[in-house]
Amino acid sequence: MLSFLKNHPFAVEAYFESSLVLAYAVPAAALRHLVPAKLELDLFDNRWAFVAVAVVKTRQLRPKGFPGFMGHDFVLTGYRVFVRYTNSKGKKLRGLYILKSETDKRKMEFFGNLFTHYNYTTTDIEVKNEAGMIRVTSAQSAVNIAVQLNDPDAGLPAGSPFNTWKEARRFAGPLPFTFNCDNVSDKVLIIEGVRENWTPKPVAVIASQVGFMNRPELRDAVLANAFWVEHIPYYWKKGKVDIWKG
Repeated sequence: MLSFLKNHPFAVEAYFESSLVLAYAVPAAALRHLVPAKLELDLFDNRWAFVAVAVVKTRQLRPKGFPGFMGHDFVLTGYRVFVRYTNSKGKKLRGLYILKSETDKRKMEFFGNLFTHYNYTTTDIEVKNEAGMIRVTSAQSAVNIAVQLNDPDAGLPAGSPFNTWKEARRFAGPLPFTFNCDNVSDKVLIIEGVRENWTPKPVAVIASQVGFMNRPELRDAVLANAFWVEHIPYYWKKGKVDIWKG
């Protein structure tokens, strides 16, 4: 029963006040052991895999169909790997594999871990908009991110493997699907996100300290891009279990 509850048993909706996603390029060999064998790393130039660090301010997050006043507001931080999965019908899906999630409220940690495999912990994450500069800070998670919005001359971060923002856009999360794999069976949980008018805008990165990226296997990570969106209605469909064919 508890296992079933964690499989995203009902649809959830929220309003994204904002979403900031930084993507880090990591040598593929360094990430391979963090991702289940059922999933393939989504590579660029046959060399680079990517970890997305997403910071989302949500409003009125609730089961889909419930009135807005029953929802709650949260800041959600996610650490995800860009992956591909071929389902039992042979269809290739592109999405994200969850490494860890954080939130600013214990209520979200409790219910998030009850109904998902997202591995939530509570931290002191804050997001502020100061005259067009977005600042994300957390002492507990060693996060200090600052990006400048609406900079027409925003360039790709130094050392990015991408040559253009068009290339970088392919690795701007979130993607339509999120995956979780059962380690003792061939079951793969697929959660599909639905949104409209999703047009991420490149932003200039001023600071990008993220404690999670200090893990030993990520020591060679390079900041590859940063994108921002705001004012987006969003919902996640009920999770579906697929049987991996190998």
